[in-house]
Amino acid sequence: MNLFPILPAPTPLAGQIGGHEGINLIYSHFTLLTQQGVGIVVSHGPDVTWPPIGSRVGIKYAADACLTCDKCIEGGESSCRNGKVSGYFTPGTFQQYCLAPARYLTPVPDGLELSAAAPLMCGGLTVYTALKRAGLCPGHWVAVCGAGGGLGHLGIQYARAMGGRVIALDVGSKKELCCSVGADEFLDFTKFESDSALAAKVKQLTNGGARIALMCASSGKAYAQAMSWLGFRGTLLCLGIPDHEGCLVPNITAMVTDELRIIATKTGNQLDARECLEIAAQGHVKVRYQIRKMDELTKASLPTVLSGAS
Repeated sequence: MNLFPILPAPTPLAGQIGGHEGINLIYSHFTLLTQQGVGIVVSHGPDVTWPPIGSRVGIKYAADACLTCDKCIEGGESSCRNGKVSGYFTPGTFQQYCLAPARYLTPVPDGLELSAAAPLMCGGLTVYTALKRAGLCPGHWVAVCGAGGGLGHLGIQYARAMGGRVIALDVGSKKELCCSVGADEFLDFTKFESDSALAAKVKQLTNGGARIALMCASSGKAYAQAMSWLGFRGTLLCLGIPDHEGCLVPNITAMVTDELRIIATKTGNQLDARECLEIAAQGHVKVRYQIRKMDELTKASLPTVLSGAS
């Protein structure tokens, strides 16, 4: 199923290489990285002078964009009609040496490990950009749905780094992880008898409702009730794509009464990526990850990684 209509329907390509969060050597056009979407520049193509050889750089979900169309000019580079998605029809990062357009690489700040930077080039960038565009301000409550997952555990940390307070929603087994990365409150949604009971608890803990509901999960049931978690001028932030449409049916009366809004984000642009990495480089975000050999790629599982070393 093609979840992004902007992309053509996928077809098997002989020799295609997947991955948009990989560590490798980046050959700059055209630039060659070593380590994961991130790595070390080892060679330049014709007329390339930046980034310098030896630079630490990263490849984003959007591996390239024209930077001249209307969407790019507005900062919507991931929606560029002439853009390239890493690992889709463009060879991805699960390889030792990787080609990438020099002009669209993202510098990795000193003090941030390459291995930790790799997941930020997509997951971290996505949650940071979403919170930024939602207008998160210090003191705002953020309800993170799917808080114990790959996006969720980063969403908690970026919300805290931006001055927000976090109420994490997930199954009980994720409580320790969510609290360890900074959640102020945790709710096991399986413990509530009804959607209204969960909404009431969220509003109790947040003194009237969350300012932002960050939807990192793809559960249709979660989307169906998410707006009931919001307080005055709250924003529903859509990231995870549910398995079926029609699960989110807004209550227009409630939206008008409390001035609610719904927005969505795929990922961020070049500026967002630099800001995202800088926050992590300052020590505000700790990524949970494990290093695996390339031949173990198909055996790696997200739950294992999130419960492993950081």
